[in-house]
Amino acid sequence: MIAIVTMCFIFAMISFVTNMGAPFGNIWGFTYPWAGMMGNMMNFAAYLFMGIPAGNMLVKYGYKKTALIALIVGVVGLAIQYTSSIFGADIAVFEYDGQIVALNLIIYLLGAFICGFCVCMLNTVVNPMLNLLGGGGNKGNQYIQIGGTLNSLTGTLTPLLTGMLVGTLTKDTTMSAVAPLLFVGMAVFTISFFIIAKVNIPEPQAEVKEKIKATSPLKFRHTVLGIIAIFFYVGVEIGIPAELNFYISNLTKDGKIIEGASTIGGSFAAAYWLLMMSGRFLSSFISGKVSTKVQMTVVSVLAIALLLFAVFMPSDVTSDFNGIPVPIKCFAIAACGLCTSIMWGGIFNLAVEGLGKYTAPASGLFMTMVVGGGIMPLIQRQVSLHIDPITSYWVIIAMVAYILFYALVGCKNVNKDIKVD
Repeated sequence: MIAIVTMCFIFAMISFVTNMGAPFGNIWGFTYPWAGMMGNMMNFAAYLFMGIPAGNMLVKYGYKKTALIALIVGVVGLAIQYTSSIFGADIAVFEYDGQIVALNLIIYLLGAFICGFCVCMLNTVVNPMLNLLGGGGNKGNQYIQIGGTLNSLTGTLTPLLTGMLVGTLTKDTTMSAVAPLLFVGMAVFTISFFIIAKVNIPEPQAEVKEKIKATSPLKFRHTVLGIIAIFFYVGVEIGIPAELNFYISNLTKDGKIIEGASTIGGSFAAAYWLLMMSGRFLSSFISGKVSTKVQMTVVSVLAIALLLFAVFMPSDVTSDFNGIPVPIKCFAIAACGLCTSIMWGGIFNLAVEGLGKYTAPASGLFMTMVVGGGIMPLIQRQVSLHIDPITSYWVIIAMVAYILFYALVGCKNVNKDIKVD
């Protein structure tokens, strides 16, 4: 039980750090429009480099030591991001797209990249551990959903608090406005380090005597297809609220951004994460009885329906929200949080089913493909900038369609002849 609580606590911190990228991007995007999602991209790009090494760390050093190393790295990454608020704004580095890029942006992106190493290692620890503690199957998925509930709680707070701290975006808005969040993150990581150092965590990989190749899980078709599904899912999870936040934060009236729009944008992004938390909380009760496959199918179909509604609903159909006319479609987009709530745990649970001794290296491969959370929102952002924000949600619809395919067909284990004991 202590191990389960500890893993759930780590799950919460993963979301707290990860969800800084998109709302912080509003600050940088005001000066550098092309950089709005670059912090998020750097955070997830780290997964590409750290995923497999993190899986190897699990096998070599164990879950506890890997988590402790990750927490130290997290403190360093957040500290570097804070440094961007007090240094480098007057130092030009290079010119891009007709703009002089200052050193403080580079410092921020470096900090986001280092934080990516941290959350990659933590994710590599948390997901297989909760699944193993639950004995796999529906119970394993149930434990992941419980951890995911706390994950979504902090995911709800981050954009909400950022919006409140920033208020209305101006050319003078800097990272100093969100410094309190960075200090909270550093403090929580430090406290977590000492707590985890004192907790006994099971080390199931210690029983595996033979050396297992990092690519061994790729022998399983359902794992390979699941890795692709994870790549798309993280793009969906991050892309939906990030673009929604950008869209609302930049609502205009008479050619000017509406005062307080950034706060409303943060509120809608927070609502998305709140609904995700609610969905995970509900799933933690029903996952022991309702199969992961059924849950995945239902939420995928519902997500596609909501997004199609948002794409085709006219933007001039609005609802007054704290004095700001917010398009009705934004409510449908935010509601997708209820649908994406169980996808992470569901995909992971289905993709590692029957892997046995290959579970730890498989977790590393999964974390590598979490880079989709940086690549796909960046692609979506480009569609948004060159066409329009709502059209960009076709990118999301296509990715959810693949996830639906995986839930219906791709998750079946057709390689049961491979020995996993």
